[in-house]
Amino acid sequence: MKLYIKQRVFSLGDKYDVYDAQENVVFDVESELFTIGAKLHLYDTQGRELYYIKRKLTFFMAEYEIYQGNNLIATISQEFALFHSKLNVESVLGNFAVDGDFMSMNYQISRNGLFFGSVYKKWLSWGDSYELEVPDEQNAGFFCALVIAVDNCLHNESNHNH
Repeated sequence: MKLYIKQRVFSLGDKYDVYDAQENVVFDVESELFTIGAKLHLYDTQGRELYYIKRKLTFFMAEYEIYQGNNLIATISQEFALFHSKLNVESVLGNFAVDGDFMSMNYQISRNGLFFGSVYKKWLSWGDSYELEVPDEQNAGFFCALVIAVDNCLHNESNHNH
């Protein structure tokens, strides 16, 4: 399954949609402003919340949590590494590894050593987007939440006060 997120969208303080290849909206993402730590909600097309992403207030590196209802299901934290970012993803759904070039948003995510999905920048007729490849449709919502958390972890830390 291929999904698309328009490029400008990942920052906090936004509302945006995740589309399929036919430009139909599959998920709706909204952020809450003025909360302590950022919060983003991922809804299905019926307006039901599937996941929400919360920024944990930490002194050093960024940490984001993904919740399903009241249950914490994943934590994404950034580790300092010379010249590149390393992410740790701990999850009740298994161990995730994120490999690739984060800064240009071309990377793959694997779970327990198996391919879980990938993200890469793509130019489409309707704008510069990220293409998400998710082999298992059942994982699409969680994969979107994970990608958004990863992106916020990597890109919003230098300007999260804006």
